Amino acid sequence: MTTPSGPTNHDQQEPNSPTWKERLVRRRFWDKVRSTLGKVPFMEDALAAYYCAMDANTPKHVKLIAFGALAYFILPIDKIPDIIPGVGFIDDAAVLTAALSSMVPYMSEEHFQKAREFLNKDQSEQDT
Repeated sequence: MTTPSGPTNHDQQEPNSPTWKERLVRRRFWDKVRSTLGKVPFMEDALAAYYCAMDANTPKHVKLIAFGALAYFILPIDKIPDIIPGVGFIDDAAVLTAALSSMVPYMSEEHFQKAREFLNKDQSEQDT
């Protein structure tokens, strides 16, 4: 029996439509940030990657890398479960570090500044 060749329905995506990873990040990133704030040492980098991915000037291939790494961070099922104290986020950090290594040329100081501003604002709200 032969199968039809060519793209399947799920492969026929408009060039500018968001991927499932982008939709996931847009929908659940801030919930993940709030639930892990103060628990992960790489939050500034995750936030900067998010701001880079949302920047209209960031090339599409860089956005895809960012959304992939951020989706891995958000998803509850990964190589090392996030609920394991002390080691649960090691794999998330590794994935984000690998992504950042290819994203750095496209990440601006503005992306990191926005990340720091968010973290400083959150810290000052906790102090009051």
